Amino acid sequence: MALSEKIKNTINGIRHQFPTEQALLIPTLLEVQNDYDWVSLEHMKDVGEFLNLPLSKVREVASFYTMFKLAPMGKVDLQICTNISCWLNGADKLVACAKKKLGVAHGETTADGKFTLNQVECLASCGTAPALMINEDYYENVDEAQLLSLIAQAQNDLEAGKVVGKSTRMEGVWP
Repeated sequence: MALSEKIKNTINGIRHQFPTEQALLIPTLLEVQNDYDWVSLEHMKDVGEFLNLPLSKVREVASFYTMFKLAPMGKVDLQICTNISCWLNGADKLVACAKKKLGVAHGETTADGKFTLNQVECLASCGTAPALMINEDYYENVDEAQLLSLIAQAQNDLEAGKVVGKSTRMEGVWP
């Protein structure tokens, strides 16, 4: 598997804006994930080859940032922050609520392939905890009722054929 021409053209089109090949790593991984929904080991090898970086460097970056999905996921990735501020403000209740509603544990995907539940270490929202993300959409000061409403909205959007939680993609930052 090689990177698509679309990804190569996009990255080549922004290459002049970045000082090094390594600086292009995150935008390239994001483009791969946007096209394939996740970043496989084969994708990482292709990215390394394209950017002339060792696989170890690509894996290091891809595995560090929770925004990169390293395995197939449900159409909705529900990430609940469980770091100290979120935990002290009710993240444990949100996790329990989501587990009960979706019938899955941390890291699992619902049988219908719609939802994956993940606990993440930090969403950088200590002052407005607890925080969660639904795909790329960010929510703060969430309580159990709001969580159930967000899950229901995501289910409705999926049934209507809408894309869920993609409103924060940095359109215009690069093509």
